[in-house]
Parts: sequence; C-alpha cells; structure tokens
Amino acid sequence: MGSKLLYYLLILPISYLPFWILYGLSDFTYLVLYKLIGYRTKVVRSNLKNSFPELDQKEIKRIEAAFYRHLCDVIVEAIKAFTISEQAAEKRMVHQNPELLDQFYQEGKQVVLAGGHYGNWELFAITIGMNLKHKAIALYTPLKNEFFNEKVKNSRSKYGLGMLSIQEIKKKISTLDNGLYAIIFGADQSPRKSQKAYWMTFLGQETGVQFGTEKFALENEAAVVFGNIHRIKRGYYEVRYQLISSNAVHEPYGYITQAHTKLLEKEIKQKPEHWLWSHKRWKHQRPEDMPLNEDLKISL
Repeated sequence: MGSKLLYYLLILPISYLPFWILYGLSDFTYLVLYKLIGYRTKVVRSNLKNSFPELDQKEIKRIEAAFYRHLCDVIVEAIKAFTISEQAAEKRMVHQNPELLDQFYQEGKQVVLAGGHYGNWELFAITIGMNLKHKAIALYTPLKNEFFNEKVKNSRSKYGLGMLSIQEIKKKISTLDNGLYAIIFGADQSPRKSQKAYWMTFLGQETGVQFGTEKFALENEAAVVFGNIHRIKRGYYEVRYQLISSNAVHEPYGYITQAHTKLLEKEIKQKPEHWLWSHKRWKHQRPEDMPLNEDLKISL
C-alpha cells in the first residue's frame, strides 16, 4: 500500500510537471542530497580520488559537485519518463547513427549493444526501441518491490523496448520475431562473483568486469556495438554508436570486454561528472588465483 501511495500521490503528479519546474526541483534536490545529507559522498570522493590521482583536491571537488548536479537531473528526468510523450523523448535523446546497427539487420545478424551508466541511460532505454530495426531487448535485475518493478518496467518498455531478466533471457530470446534482436548490456556494474569476472585495469585500478556481454556475443555470433551517450545541454542528449566487432567469434579472448570497457573509460575521462560515481564499483578485490589480463591492442 505504501508503494502505491508514493507512486500515485507523489511520483506520478511530479512526472506531469513541465521540465522547467522539474529542473527547479532538481536544484533543490541537489542542495538536500549533496549539501545537506551528503548522500554517498565518501563513496563518490574515494572513487574520484582513486580514478584520478593526478588531480588536486579543488578539481576533485569540482567534479564531485558537477556529478551531483547531473545525478539530480537524471533523477527528475527518470521521474518524467513515466509520462513523457514519444515526441518529447525523441527530441531529448537523439540517436545519431542507427544505420550502423540497421546494416546488421539487413544481413540477418543479431547485435549486442554495450554501454554504461553514463549520461542518461533511462532516456536511452525509452527511445532505443523506436530507433532500431532490430527488436531491442534490455537485460535487467528485477527490483525487490514488485509494484515499482512493474511500473519501472512498463515505463522503460512503453515505446518498443523489451525487458527480460537474466533468468528469462535464455528461455524467451528464441521466441522473438525473426530471431533478430539487439540485446542491451549495462556492462559497468560490479560482478556478483569475482571468480567469474574478467579482471583488467579500468580508470587506473584493478577491476572485475562482467564477462556476460562477450559470452553472449560469442554464443550468438553477434555483432558488438558500443553506445556513447553525450549530454548536449541540460535535458538534451545524443547517442552515437561505435562498432566493436562485426562478429565476436573472430576476436581473441577478452577483446570484446576490453573494448567496451576502454570506450567507456574514454568517455568518462572526457566528462567524468556524467558517470555514476555513487556506485560502489570497486567493492571487490581480485582473487589471488585470478589473472590480471594484459591490455590487448584495441583498434577502434
């Protein structure tokens, strides 16, 4: 009952507000979340210092503050996503070169689309389904709260995106029309099991990377594409696609994983405030029996 009241009496009414009011709310949330409460500031500060040891305290503080402003914008934009129109969503998240993926549709080839929690991933999820010829499918971890899980799932999938949990993917993927899909992996989260991770250097630190993106691409002989989400100005984004491989089976072990991780790293270094620094990305240490994979020559 509490979840329903929260949704219908607070979240949904806020979602109907115009953007100019929402960004005023974002500014207020920034003051509360960052200045007053200090939400996860220790995690953010530690992540930034470890990722950019060459930066002085003043610059770390600047990036930190800019991150919280961006985070608060993403929060209100995610709330707006519950009621945003198709036209408004397309205007605010422009897909610059979907033809890169469409060529694989013409060839009858499946695509794995890798990305990270950079820019506005929620707005990307809402618009991806109306911009590809493939059936776009996003993998997700269901929320513990069933009511909100259903609401978030419906919000993300209302304009064409399919949503499948990790458990559902193997059972249902074969039922898709023509078997042609673009399966979307958010590949920058901490792996659940360190022993199954691919260990490499990311932002100057030993990092376990989920191997599922590469594994799935290999099993399906899929093309692999990385999605770069850029913030153009407040409330407006664009995504540009970059080819990693036209067929994953032709690449050496680890190439796909290193490629999408290094592309994300490049984006983060250019505009670090747009990545999700409040996530405990480095909470696991590399097990002694797991090798730290050397850098491969990535030509992208």
